[in-house]
Amino acid sequence: MTSEELLQELSDAVISCKKDAVLAAVEKAKSEIPAPEIIEKGLAAGMNEVGVLFERGKLFLPHVMMAADAMTAGVNLLEADMPAGDRGKKLGVIVNGTVEGDVHDIGKSIVSTMLQSAGFEVHDIGRDVPIRNFVEKAKETGADMVGLSALMTTTLPGQKEVIDLLKEEGLREKVKVMIGGAPATQAWAEKIGADCYAENASEAVTKAKELLL
Repeated sequence: MTSEELLQELSDAVISCKKDAVLAAVEKAKSEIPAPEIIEKGLAAGMNEVGVLFERGKLFLPHVMMAADAMTAGVNLLEADMPAGDRGKKLGVIVNGTVEGDVHDIGKSIVSTMLQSAGFEVHDIGRDVPIRNFVEKAKETGADMVGLSALMTTTLPGQKEVIDLLKEEGLREKVKVMIGGAPATQAWAEKIGADCYAENASEAVTKAKELLL
């Protein structure tokens, strides 16, 4: 099989939400494709597609959780094959959560999973998170970045409030801020002074690497 076919098989296995299919595809691809590429272009690509299907109502929450579980198992299987420098060395510390008043969880969870598999240390503090908790967690973990998800127009201002509080606490210079969620945009990120906006999980990984490495 070509690399493209192997990567497609990996992606399809994640979309099928079947852990054994993912593990079999990873085993098959391991001898042909470098581990970071298997994760990024195979497993993560599939997980992104799962997120899209979920948003369109084609897949439901249990499927997404199963797919994320299958992807994590695939990533764990590759741990030993990651370049030595990438193993154990964390790229950076990221606190990730959905702002207060917003109970949407899934997109944010996919982003956390993908950032983790890319080598970041991720502290996912859940959904409906009070503004102060983001700042406290960032202090406690020595975070390099805070990820703020908001899925409703009414909760978008929460992203700005976290940035304002980081400034008040004198942390803004040290901590990058990434925002995301359906109503968020690049223009909104610029308006509130966030460092970047990510449209989906793989873009979140790319932007996090650009800002932190």
